[in-house]
Amino acid sequence: MAGFLIKRLLQAIFVVIAITLIVSFAIRLTGDPAVTMFQGGGSMTEDDLARIRAALGTDQPFIVQYWNFLKGLVVFDFGRSFSGGTPVSLLIQSALPATLVLAFISMVVSIVLSIPLGIKAATSRGKAADQIIRIFSLIGLSFPNFWLATMLVLLLAITLGWLPPSGMSGIASYVMPAITMGVILTATNVRLVRTAMLDTLQSQYIMVARAKGLSESKVLYKHALRNCAIPLITYFGLQFGGLLGGIVVVERVFNWPGMGTLAFDAVGARDFPVLQAVITVLSLMIVGINLLVDIAYGLVDPRIRTE
Repeated sequence: MAGFLIKRLLQAIFVVIAITLIVSFAIRLTGDPAVTMFQGGGSMTEDDLARIRAALGTDQPFIVQYWNFLKGLVVFDFGRSFSGGTPVSLLIQSALPATLVLAFISMVVSIVLSIPLGIKAATSRGKAADQIIRIFSLIGLSFPNFWLATMLVLLLAITLGWLPPSGMSGIASYVMPAITMGVILTATNVRLVRTAMLDTLQSQYIMVARAKGLSESKVLYKHALRNCAIPLITYFGLQFGGLLGGIVVVERVFNWPGMGTLAFDAVGARDFPVLQAVITVLSLMIVGINLLVDIAYGLVDPRIRTE
């Protein structure tokens, strides 16, 4: 087991280094932040640009900048923002909770909807209910999240005036972002639950449970659902990690003060430390979730430890 854990941990470290290296290199191809900061400030000379680059640290070789970033990452010190000089770690600490809460609520909405719908589709295989649920799940998969978010704003906020169009200012402001992400996740999860339940319902112990006269709800939710819960929980955990990356666009549409909005603002200002920190933190969380799932699988199934 120790060898398995070390192998998975080394793989995770390699992935993190690869991601940070690629991100660090790619964002420096987007332009010179010194030029961006000088825009609107009158004429500029090469000496002016050189002074700004020296102050920002962008005059150093790339490998030196990357090494400084890795050293800061160990102690959660990402330097200071190019726009305003605020410590990047403070910006991350302010934005990350908003993203995590929204992602968690979206997952809850998806699970609450997808489990009963998936079970209904499985127990009605080939019937009208199954066909309707599958059609609506396909429609949900076809919706781009930014389009659905825009339509909800136009309908619920602008036309009907029921909900605030943007920002995070109370429970009502969570509704549209959570629905946007929850509906799209549900479209995927319904199909997953349906497939898992179809396989489980054909098991012999389910036939025995029904032969004993147990109610259908007890057979479905106590026996069938519990026995297919492990792959579902695993997938939901991995999906939560992916959700952290996909939620960026939705945050921007709703002007949500999370990691997505922080990243968008950093892109426009070529704020390298902020953008690099946002992508790195989200990547670390995704890699961490995947690592925990791998470890959990190794504990449950000894055969995986030999892979």
